[in-house]
Amino acid sequence: MNSKQLIECVPNFSEGRDMKIIDQITAEIESVEGVKLLDVDPGKATNRTVVTFVGEPQPVIEAAAKAIKKAAELIDMSKHKGEHPRMGATDVCPLIPIANISMDEVVEYAHKLGKMVGESTDIPFYMYENAATKPEWKNLATVRSGEYEALQDKLKKAEWKPDYGPAVFNAKAGATAIGARDFLVAYNINLNTTSVRRANSVAFDVREAGRVKREGDKVNGKILKDEHGNPVRQPGKLKAVKGIGWYIEEYGVAQISMNLTNISITSLHEAFEAVCDSAQERGLRVTGSELVGLVPLKVMLDAGKHFLRKQKRSLGVAESEIIKIAVKTLGLDELSPFDPEKKIIEYVLANDQKDPLLEMDLKAFANETASESPAPGGGSISAYVGALGISLGTMVANLSSNRRVWDDRWEEFGDWAEKGQMIKEKLLKLVDEDTRSFNAIIQAIRLPKSSEEEKAQRHQAIQDATKYAIEVPFTVMQASLDSFEVIKAMADFGNPNSVTDAGVGALCARAAVHGAYMNVQINTMDLEDKAFVADILEKGKAMTEQADALEAEIRATVNSKIQA
Repeated sequence: MNSKQLIECVPNFSEGRDMKIIDQITAEIESVEGVKLLDVDPGKATNRTVVTFVGEPQPVIEAAAKAIKKAAELIDMSKHKGEHPRMGATDVCPLIPIANISMDEVVEYAHKLGKMVGESTDIPFYMYENAATKPEWKNLATVRSGEYEALQDKLKKAEWKPDYGPAVFNAKAGATAIGARDFLVAYNINLNTTSVRRANSVAFDVREAGRVKREGDKVNGKILKDEHGNPVRQPGKLKAVKGIGWYIEEYGVAQISMNLTNISITSLHEAFEAVCDSAQERGLRVTGSELVGLVPLKVMLDAGKHFLRKQKRSLGVAESEIIKIAVKTLGLDELSPFDPEKKIIEYVLANDQKDPLLEMDLKAFANETASESPAPGGGSISAYVGALGISLGTMVANLSSNRRVWDDRWEEFGDWAEKGQMIKEKLLKLVDEDTRSFNAIIQAIRLPKSSEEEKAQRHQAIQDATKYAIEVPFTVMQASLDSFEVIKAMADFGNPNSVTDAGVGALCARAAVHGAYMNVQINTMDLEDKAFVADILEKGKAMTEQADALEAEIRATVNSKIQA
């Protein structure tokens, strides 16, 4: 599984009509390495453009800072007209956690961005949502109250001193709200009806706001009100969910149109199942659903794992299989094909960095290895052999989980399979990474060396690349050694009919450890950091000895069972 930290940034710029201006702003975003521009959505009536981009945290905030500065340069708020509430050239700039990062960390990056642009521009910046410094500023509507037209007077008041930047009215750029919020999922669920009224009934059952209470007749009765004259509401089943029923003429069906405003509170699959239950109670049936826009990988994996658990099946299967279960169960391909490569944020990003070896078929991989090219070499092969070894151990775990006589142990073996899948994914990534580390040395060697400065830079680049070329196979060693835990468990008490598969897995794991260590050894010969070399060689030797002992133990177990 991918462990890279990812955040999304969705800045809203107060220009939706002049594409030349919009293009210049988005060009600033795309100029930052490590950032992927996902969507540009201009609106003429609102005179506003919503931009979506994603990447690791530091590149994202650098891209956001450049975009904010460019927008301030190109957009004149004193001349701006539009239907949407706004107070600045960059009106809002929220950061959203996508993968492997907490909200607290995202808040820190939001403030880092605020400090960065506050010190380098003359724009006032307010922090909102989870990044808010005052409880009342958590609500964006409060921060933006009075919009651009009220900003000059607001900035004269002490209580409206911005979090970053000067407390001075910037007539051209206005002010900007920077925030940290949860990911919002736009999600539509299809019903076997054309009735908007019935679809609305289901929506009111599940959405957080629920429905207004009435006297007597639930539809036409008098609306009940509290002592302040506000309608009394009966909350729906789900928190952090907005929803309404509507009819889609294109498809000829009614839908529940939902916004899941906090997927850590209500997940995609929870929303789906709540709608299914409510629909069934009303004589309706859910036929499928659709996602609007992109979603984080975690949303799909959580859904797939949830449905696998309901089937009492192992979760230790390939990521693609988990996603397939989610797509089929949620009916995400009912109205149009669901392409994970285009709908899942992490996959869209991954398309920018291919793994050429992993994308080959077995024959092509063997042919490439056997060619006159020095890569892939022993390091990549060691990683792949290690991946095959743990794959065999994982297979035994899944077979054991699915064994009829062990129905009460499906979770136990499923846990082993999940652990195996994680190691497998790590080793597979290292197949191409080893080749990339070798290529980095070649590129460093080819650097210019005409001057003393160039020679020094080239020398350092070679040393850095060499060190990384040591660290990659050493990581292969660690992952392959970790795989013995799963393989040994499966040899000891997994499906007895597959004990030899565990044995072959152990042989592969041992070969991977020793093969990778050879690459560690040869690459240390050119590294000048002798303390690092001594340490890693000592650790590596100990790991090979441990692998030998574990493989011998597993082989003995296998032999005892097949000779019994």
